[in-house]
Amino acid sequence: MMIKNHLVRIILALFFLQITLTSAQEAQPLRENNAVEAQVQRLSEELRCLVCQNQTLADSHAGLAEDLKQEIREMANKGMSDQAIIDYLVARYGDFVRYRPPLNTTTYLLWLGPFVLLLSGVAGLFLMLRRRQNVQVDTTLSEEEVRRVEAILASDKDS
Repeated sequence: MMIKNHLVRIILALFFLQITLTSAQEAQPLRENNAVEAQVQRLSEELRCLVCQNQTLADSHAGLAEDLKQEIREMANKGMSDQAIIDYLVARYGDFVRYRPPLNTTTYLLWLGPFVLLLSGVAGLFLMLRRRQNVQVDTTLSEEEVRRVEAILASDKDS
């Protein structure tokens, strides 16, 4: 009788374990409309995660990134265009929210800075090499300088 009770308990435990394993799945985001999800994905690749800063919203798993994607999804469900959504987020967070900021007066340094640094480095290298050519490496001493050196060396030997 005791063995039978243990066997029944084991069978019940395995049954409940099987039910748990078959019903457990990773939570999927709501995908009511494939066009909306495509828009969310497209915009998520164009916008920066405000927490990670070096990742797009699509690449980030931060809580704020998920919140922004949900906000984009809600605006897309309302029928807002890509540009309207981007304009709203730029108005709220500034140009920083764009992963590729536009070329305007506030971002000239960002876009042109690397080229200016590269050109100044090349110009500095060119000037350094040009000065280096002008330096005379093989200089000869005058007779007076030769006598002074010999006198210094002779005085060192005497000491």
